[in-house]
Amino acid sequence: MSRLLTILPLVALLAAGGAAFAQDTDTPAGDTAAEAEPATEEGTAAEPGLDMGQEVREDPSYIKETYGDWQLQCFRSEADEDPCQMYQLLREEAGNPVAEFSLFKLPDDSEAVAGATIVVPLGTLLPQGLRITVDEGAAKAYNFSFCSMVGCFARIGFTQEDIDGFKSGGEAFLTIVPAQAPDQRVVIKASLDGFTKAYENVSVAPN
Repeated sequence: MSRLLTILPLVALLAAGGAAFAQDTDTPAGDTAAEAEPATEEGTAAEPGLDMGQEVREDPSYIKETYGDWQLQCFRSEADEDPCQMYQLLREEAGNPVAEFSLFKLPDDSEAVAGATIVVPLGTLLPQGLRITVDEGAAKAYNFSFCSMVGCFARIGFTQEDIDGFKSGGEAFLTIVPAQAPDQRVVIKASLDGFTKAYENVSVAPN
C-alpha cells in the first residue's frame, strides 16, 4: 500500500477535503471535427498533433518539519496560518507501508483533547475493531468508521491521559484482525520518537 491518503485525515475533518479525478481523454467515435481541430482553453483551434499543455496544480500538502519519526504535515489554505497535523507512515518489518497514523488537537470544549485518523489495509475484520497499546500498558479498543478503496479508517478521540501515555512511551502497538484469518492478530508498530515535540506544534481543528 502506497502513501494512502496523506491529505484526507485532517482535511476531511476540517471540511476542506480534496479528491483526485480521472478524466477520459478518448474522443467519441465519429467526432472528426474534434479530432481535426482540438480547441485550446481560449476556444481557438490548436495545431493538429501538438500538445498545448495544461496547468499543473500545486500539491496542497507539504512537510513543514520532522520530529523524530513524526512529520508535521501542513495544508495550504487561505488562512493566516496553514493547518498542520502530525503524521507517521507505518511499515511492517520488511519496510513496506501498511498503515497511516494522523493526529491533531481538538478545541478545549471537546470531550477529547486530540483526534486521530488511522488507516489500515482492506481485508481487516471490522467487527474486531482496532486496539492500541503503548509499551506494556493496557490496550484500548476502537471501532472502524468506514472503508474505501485504499483502506479502512478508524476516527479516534484521545483523552489527556492517552496523550500523556504517548508522550512518555517508546512505541505504540496497533492490533488488527485479518478477515481471512480471524484467529490471528496483526500488530503494527508506531514509533513515539518525536511525539511530544510534534504534538506541541500541531494545529487545533476548528469546531
